Amino acid sequence: MSDLRIETLVLGMLETNCYLLTNSRTRAVVVIDPADEARRIVERIEKRSLKPEAILLTHGHFDHIGAVSALRRRFPVPVLASAPEEEILLDTEKNLSAFYSGSLTIQADRLLADQEELQLAGFQIRVLHTPGHTAGSVCYYLPQEGILFSGDTLFRGSVGRTDFPTGSMGRLHESLHATLFSLPAGTMVYPGHGEETDIGYERRYNPY
Repeated sequence: MSDLRIETLVLGMLETNCYLLTNSRTRAVVVIDPADEARRIVERIEKRSLKPEAILLTHGHFDHIGAVSALRRRFPVPVLASAPEEEILLDTEKNLSAFYSGSLTIQADRLLADQEELQLAGFQIRVLHTPGHTAGSVCYYLPQEGILFSGDTLFRGSVGRTDFPTGSMGRLHESLHATLFSLPAGTMVYPGHGEETDIGYERRYNPY
C-alpha cells in the first residue's frame, strides 16, 4: 500500500488548487503551488504535524505563488521552479500580479531542467517541461504512483490560456501530444484548477 496522500486546498480569488503531497509514514510533505491564503496552508501543515521538505511551482503566475513568501518564512524549505520560468517569477507584469494583486515576485532557490528527477518526501518526482501556458510551465510526474500534477497546462476537458506573456497555443498543443498524452492512460491528473481527470480520458475527449 502506497504511503502517498494528496490533499487539495482551493485557494484565492481564482480558486487555484494547492496540493499537499504527503508521505503518511514519515509525515514529510511537499507543497505544490501555494496559491494564496498562507494561513490556511500553515494551519493544515501544523495541525497534522507535517514536515515540509520543499515548495514546487508549476509556473509563475500570481495565482499559483501568492503564499510562497509567507510559507518560506514559516518553514525554511527551498522553492523549486523551472529555469525558463525565472523571468516570470521576477517580473510583476509577466506574472500578472501587477494587474491583479499588487507587485509580487519570487526568487526560486533551485531552477529545474526538463526530465530532472527529484527525490522528495520519499517519492520520485520527474520534471516535465510543458511550455504553452507559459514558456517555463512544468508538470510533476510521479511514475511509480501514476500521478501527474499538471498546473495550468492540462485541465479536465480543457487547457490553460495562452494569451498571457510567453504563452503559445502551438507549444501547448505540442506539450500535450508529445509529452502528456504519451503517459500511461491510467495516470491520474491533478490540475491547477478544477477537478481531477486522467490521461486516458483526456486523450479521448480533450478538444485540444
